[in-house]
Amino acid sequence: MKLSSLIYSYALLLFADALPAPLVKRSTVQGFDISNYQPTVDFTSAYASGARFVIIKATEGTTYIDPTFSSHYTGATNAGLIRGGYHFAHPDSSSGSTQATFFLAHGGGWSGDGITLPGMLDIEYNPSGATCYGLSQSAMVSWIQDFVSSYHSKTTRYPMIYSTNDWWSQCTGESTAFHTTCPLVLASYNSEIGTIPGGWPYQTIWQYADTYTYGGDADRFNGDLAQLKTLATG
Repeated sequence: MKLSSLIYSYALLLFADALPAPLVKRSTVQGFDISNYQPTVDFTSAYASGARFVIIKATEGTTYIDPTFSSHYTGATNAGLIRGGYHFAHPDSSSGSTQATFFLAHGGGWSGDGITLPGMLDIEYNPSGATCYGLSQSAMVSWIQDFVSSYHSKTTRYPMIYSTNDWWSQCTGESTAFHTTCPLVLASYNSEIGTIPGGWPYQTIWQYADTYTYGGDADRFNGDLAQLKTLATG
């Protein structure tokens, strides 16, 4: 993981509703993310191996509810993992606020209990059509803002945003509209994280591999466990 010398010197992170000053020491916490493609997950073994958080698919668009979300969420909770839900966006099918409302109704909520992450907006390559869902860069930024504003108004938390450097550059025109509010979850399957898009000074979570021993994708939280708990607490 390669960061600027400033962030190496002072480390990082944490979001509540805005980015705080970097903290004194940088470490990482192992985590992973899963969906219905991993119907059976050994959460207890994942925890024993060092994982401390998991992000679980809850919804997609406004018609799909992940059938494994509830069992995954319960299993993660019972194993002692900090957990949260994510929503796979379809900006071509309905408004951002409509999809945020659907997400919140089906697992994407947040509570300040110290073990619930703010919801994550998965905004990335269209799996079945035009890369940017037929939206212009400005329209895409407006759609994301609609989702973010709606989620924040209903939970008091800003959602995390998951994307890639390439998609963000291509589909939002390298928008910097969210770098002071929404924690970045950056997918980059390399030995180093590479370019961080959108004016974010660092990633909050790095999805560094598309495989993980206990299922799904492998993630690293960019901070220590106390900071992870702060992110969950708000």
